[in-house]
This record gives sequence, C-alpha cells and structure tokens, in this order.
Amino acid sequence: MLGFDVVGHVEQVGAGHDVVLSNDNGLDSLRDLVAQLGSRARAATPAEAAAAGDVVVVTIPVRAYRQVPAEPLRGKVVIDTLNYDPARQGSVPEIESGDTPPHLLLRTHLKESSVVKAFRTVYFKHLPELARPTGAPDRSAVPIAGDDAAAKTVVAGLIDSLGYDTYDVGPLAESRRFAPGTPAQLAYLDPDGMFTALGRPAGVAELAALLDEVE
Repeated sequence: MLGFDVVGHVEQVGAGHDVVLSNDNGLDSLRDLVAQLGSRARAATPAEAAAAGDVVVVTIPVRAYRQVPAEPLRGKVVIDTLNYDPARQGSVPEIESGDTPPHLLLRTHLKESSVVKAFRTVYFKHLPELARPTGAPDRSAVPIAGDDAAAKTVVAGLIDSLGYDTYDVGPLAESRRFAPGTPAQLAYLDPDGMFTALGRPAGVAELAALLDEVE
C-alpha cells in the first residue's frame, strides 16, 4: 500500500490479507500502525511495497503521482484511490492545462500496470463503519472502473472481502462519473453531518441511479 489512509482504517489484516505499508515519512512513522494491524502487516519503502504487493493501493496526494515507482508495478493490479483537490493538495500542471483529466493521471504514469479506480467515494473514516458481511441487506457498494476486466475481478474480490459490494462503471475513463463533486461522492454522507456524522449505507441500486445522473 503506497500511502495508508485506506489500509489504516479498513481491517485488511482481519480479512486475511498480508499488508505492506509505505509512505514518504519513513518506516518509523508507520511503526504504531503496523503494531495495531498485527503480525500480517509490515512497513517498507515505496519501491519495496510496490514489489511485494499482488494488488497495490495508491493513496497519496495527486501532485505526488510521479513518485509512485512504475517499474516494480509493471504487470500488477493497481487500485487508484486518488481524488484531485488542488485547494487542499496543490495543483498539477498536466491537469490544469487540460492535457490530462484527473481520473486518468495515474494511468499515464503507470502505463504497464492494470489501473482500477476504486475507494474514491467513501470517506476513509467511514470505511470500517459501513463494512458489512456478504448478503447483508444494508451492505454498501462502491463504484470501480478500469480497462482490464480481469483486474477489476481481482479488485472486486478484494473489496468483497473488506465488506463491500462493487458496481462496475466500465472503462477507466468512466470513473469521471464518481469524481469529486458528483452525486456518487455524496452517497455515503449524512447530509446533516457530512464528515462528522456516521456514514450512511448506499447499495447497488442507489449507487447506480446516482452514477446515471452524470452524462
């Protein structure tokens, strides 16, 4: 995992996954989180984490996308959770110039990886709150998008193990339909409390309707 907002708040280890964490602050900064997650978690450098993972989750500021090590990710499934927020994270010239849409930026850098957009709609603190067993009537769904069908199957299986259904929006370009500011981005937030309240479940049918609102 490159960046750790997602892994730090979802019980991947409890779901039976070995986890390798990395960030740009050094291994010592991850010591407490690794201890919290237990024996199936460890810290590593970004290059080591990229090489170790069968599926690699990238959760970093968008402006730092070129720091993601491309070579060890060649041929691997990469989950792109990035949301472009220039006011909070800083602007990216390639996006501001109109040359590259924000939802395709990481794909331009990781040309030899199978990039799947996912986990960009649920606020990270709500991820453990909204997780439910398979078949639960109030289980939430998260949208995914990617150009590699096999990679999306792998990602859907991982997401299922973490307590969520998935809704396949289509090719990676269609991830614009769950970009920041779209209805799907607000699906899991209580309008009275937004980020301070508990998350609200949003199932497949509700999510599909919200995604369809974006032309």
